[in-house]
Amino acid sequence: MAERFSPSHIRALRAEDPKARARDFAEARGLTEADLVAAHVGHGATAIAAEPDRLMPLIGELGDVLALTRNDHCVHERRGTYSDFHGGGHAAMVLGAEIDLRIFPAHWRHAFALDEGDRRSLQIFDAQGDAVHKVHLTPESDVTAFGRLVAALALPEQQEDLRLSPRLPVEPAKADPARAPQLRQEWEAMTDTHQFLKLTRKLKMNRLGAYRIVGAPQARLLAPEAVTRVLEAAAAQAVPLMIFVGNPGCIQIHGGPIERIVPMGPWINVMDPRFNLHLRADRIAEVWAVAKPTQRGMAISVEAFDAAGGLILQIFGQRTEAGLEDWNGLVAGLAALQAVPA
Repeated sequence: MAERFSPSHIRALRAEDPKARARDFAEARGLTEADLVAAHVGHGATAIAAEPDRLMPLIGELGDVLALTRNDHCVHERRGTYSDFHGGGHAAMVLGAEIDLRIFPAHWRHAFALDEGDRRSLQIFDAQGDAVHKVHLTPESDVTAFGRLVAALALPEQQEDLRLSPRLPVEPAKADPARAPQLRQEWEAMTDTHQFLKLTRKLKMNRLGAYRIVGAPQARLLAPEAVTRVLEAAAAQAVPLMIFVGNPGCIQIHGGPIERIVPMGPWINVMDPRFNLHLRADRIAEVWAVAKPTQRGMAISVEAFDAAGGLILQIFGQRTEAGLEDWNGLVAGLAALQAVPA
């Protein structure tokens, strides 16, 4: 940060511009979102424990809420109730019918409860001050349960000034072309999609690097507009999807059909009653159609990356017999959008 603002200065700046989105406001002033929220501790914000094992059961008591997980280019918003929580120090999960999360607690470093009158939320940030996950109360949420959560998890020391770590750069595509034959052989032997990252680590590659060298039919490079095209086609044909959007600390998943696709400037949006997706289509640099073998058949995905090599989102077919068949046909139909590797 070029200039270090005091919490009182941050509050004064915010009072002059209260309607700007928090992320945009912070970025324009060289702040992180966590700086902005922490500056309001004692002024509508309460610092709370950032431990998923303590947070999630109490969030479940809030009833219907809006879950929000994002990265730099995509925002995933899902209405529902937090239920079926499975804790753990390395990884945790929420497996509810509507709220479906994969949580990586090491990145949950700072958490706050915000009470802004008619708006209440829980906001979790990583060590760099970037948002990991947010929970917004809705008119149907239990406000009394929110008060209980704040009382139970409030930290003894309510600090309004955070010590944050510098942001780490995105790891670019990493591959070893000499190991491409071994990658293809072991890829074909996979029986579960979760084996893929173990394979790439063993071969000292990463996801995008592996896609770039494995070749078809395992990975096909598509034109950037393929993501918009696949969302529009899935909506038109009522093909149920699994849409994954995440950051290092949390992955949020939508499962089911999508209905209303709304382009707005550089954004492509899904605007359904219980699910919204906001994607900066102009930030998509590479799209891959990927096929991974599993014991239940081929898992086919469409995956988008930014110019730095960061994963923006993944789209799979929802695992119903008809849904997967329709999804696989839809992805096969993207052949006309096949791109030529540079």
